[in-house]
Amino acid sequence: MVHDVIATCPVCSGELTIARLHCRDCGTALEGEFGVGRFGRLDREQLSLLESFLRSRGNLKEMERELGISYPTVRGRVDALIRSLGLSDGDAVEADEDFGAGFSDAFDEAPTVGDDLAAQRRAILERLARKEIGADAAAIALRELGAGS
Repeated sequence: MVHDVIATCPVCSGELTIARLHCRDCGTALEGEFGVGRFGRLDREQLSLLESFLRSRGNLKEMERELGISYPTVRGRVDALIRSLGLSDGDAVEADEDFGAGFSDAFDEAPTVGDDLAAQRRAILERLARKEIGADAAAIALRELGAGS
């Protein structure tokens, strides 16, 4: 039985690495230190959000309907996901014309700035309450929101 790989140590919360890879077909094995990659470090909720994003082809309004949460909450969670993947600011991936209809349009449907900031703050505090992030990370994220306004 194959299980999902975890990326965080359950004892110290440090980053786990993969030590051995094995091919079931031919028996080849590779040993060394392999990372799980940026997507392997996402928790189940973040992966679910990413799957919803891809199903809706980046249309946040469609995600709002699918997930049953408000647009500002969807926007805040997508923004948090982007930051978790290290794609915020200058690292953001540009929308490609061939990527799918609605992808780049989804980012143009923003609510008012005040609503958006409040939703982002709520999203950070919700993640803190669920223990997805620590108090230090929450404080930094909240400060970044304040600096951006």
